[in-house]
Amino acid sequence: MAKVEQYRQLIRELLQAYSEIKSSNEEVEAEVIFDQEHDRYQLVHVGWSNKRRVYGCVLHLDIQNEKIWIQHDGTEGGIADELTSRGVPKQDIVLAFHSPFKRQFTEFAVS
Repeated sequence: MAKVEQYRQLIRELLQAYSEIKSSNEEVEAEVIFDQEHDRYQLVHVGWSNKRRVYGCVLHLDIQNEKIWIQHDGTEGGIADELTSRGVPKQDIVLAFHSPFKRQFTEFAVS
């Protein structure tokens, strides 16, 4: 359980850091969503740009079976690399945005 708590803290820190990156549009805000009861974590952009509604998920991570499941990664550098650089073993990271068949060809966990 200590590993899960460590992953929770790490995800919260990373999402908070990403949320502090300022958008070029002041009418678009970054919101972090932490559902610790179900271990679901998101960063979304919400607001208006040129009279059009902006709403989109930038990052969505879950913790399942003591692994971090990356459901969506809209970052340039890749959140998986940031997780590994902070000590998360690749076998504890699932690239859930790839099909289960394709995951076997990555250097990360299949499930």
